[in-house]
Amino acid sequence: MQLATLADTFAKARLDAFRWRYNAAVAHKIGLALSMAVLTGLLAQVRFYLPWTPIPVTGQTFAVLMAGVLLGRHWGGISMALYAALGAFGIPWFAGWSGGLAVLAGPTGGYILGFIVAALFLGHVTDKYVKSRNFLPMAVLMSIATVALIFVPGLIQLAIWTSVVQGEAVSLGQLMAMGLTPFLAGAVVKVAAAASLTKAVTPKSDYSK
Repeated sequence: MQLATLADTFAKARLDAFRWRYNAAVAHKIGLALSMAVLTGLLAQVRFYLPWTPIPVTGQTFAVLMAGVLLGRHWGGISMALYAALGAFGIPWFAGWSGGLAVLAGPTGGYILGFIVAALFLGHVTDKYVKSRNFLPMAVLMSIATVALIFVPGLIQLAIWTSVVQGEAVSLGQLMAMGLTPFLAGAVVKVAAAASLTKAVTPKSDYSK
């Protein structure tokens, strides 16, 4: 009986929390968005570089995935837009405590811009579809967002940067080795962790009503 009571209390608490977030004033939503942008910047510092690519392995994708889930429609994307924009204006929270427009124009810029689209997509789906908040559907959705919405624009800009700045075009195989293949294992871990957390913290009923 006590376990059932605790489960009911937790279920009500997470429903109340998401209902508050959904109906919160704009000022509160901006504060939440800035908080997720800060978390993304902190996880960007969890990084290491591979010798054959200018793209670092970082922890920030986890924050991007959770921004959509925790902030919902529009505001997950807004949090990542704030991360990109404020970083471009000089806040040093890109990987390696860097900032400025040069980072967005560099080899990692496409991935950062992809963060915005990925968080927008996941926020929309999470808010609209209750069934998406379980582990398996969310893992599939996060995998799609990671590959199609983060890696693809990242690879496109990496190819352009390599051609224009370094003056040499790379083959598709070389591009994959620089910007995709080494990061897939880490992406799987981050997706699994984010999908597990999503299942735990999201209510399984409609909080928009």
